[in-house]
Amino acid sequence: MDYDPGDYPPFAVTVDLVVLTIRDDALQVLVVRRGEQPYEGRLALPGGFVRPREGLGEAARRELGEETGIGDVPGHLEQLGSYGDPDRDPRMRVVSVAYLGLAADLPLPVAGGDARQAHWSPVDRLLVPGGPLAFDHATILRDGVERARAKLEYTTLATSFCAGEFTIADLRRVYDVVWGTGLDPRNFHRKCTGAPGFVEPTGRTTTAAGGRPAQLFRAGPATALNPPILRPER
Repeated sequence: MDYDPGDYPPFAVTVDLVVLTIRDDALQVLVVRRGEQPYEGRLALPGGFVRPREGLGEAARRELGEETGIGDVPGHLEQLGSYGDPDRDPRMRVVSVAYLGLAADLPLPVAGGDARQAHWSPVDRLLVPGGPLAFDHATILRDGVERARAKLEYTTLATSFCAGEFTIADLRRVYDVVWGTGLDPRNFHRKCTGAPGFVEPTGRTTTAAGGRPAQLFRAGPATALNPPILRPER
């Protein structure tokens, strides 16, 4: 039986990126302002259509570079999930594969491609009822933030938000900002230094925060936290 492409409806695959970092003591996400329809002028996550001979990860990195000028996420990039509601895109049936990126303070983006603007925005300003994000990007962002929060409990990915060398106070700040809570400093220090392979001392200290010299650490070789650092009940 011959295959007739006309027997099937138009169908496309896109990629969208939730790139999170910490700026100005807030969890922030990379967003663009759309320069064309649909939703022209609305804020959206970086992303776009996957080309015919292109892999998903390749498309994600290309779109990130084209729309924001940031060529890669040096900290962590993983597939977040797929989104395929029939009405999520008014142009045609579109399934999007979303990616989650976590990194230390990334540079200011430079808009390009079909993006009119690109900038960092605090997550809390976007995840409000009737918020400014186009398509179903509020749902994707909400899922990305929850994934990041959960991963901080059971994995060592909190160090992806830190510079190459950091203090335990710097690391605790990551948890406080991402979780929106305030952790007990002594208890947190004990848990971090007691988790095998989580952090390693560098043998150096810093007085950048003032007061007594603070010991500097770097990320250890572990990928999982054992025991986990659990979110406080709210």
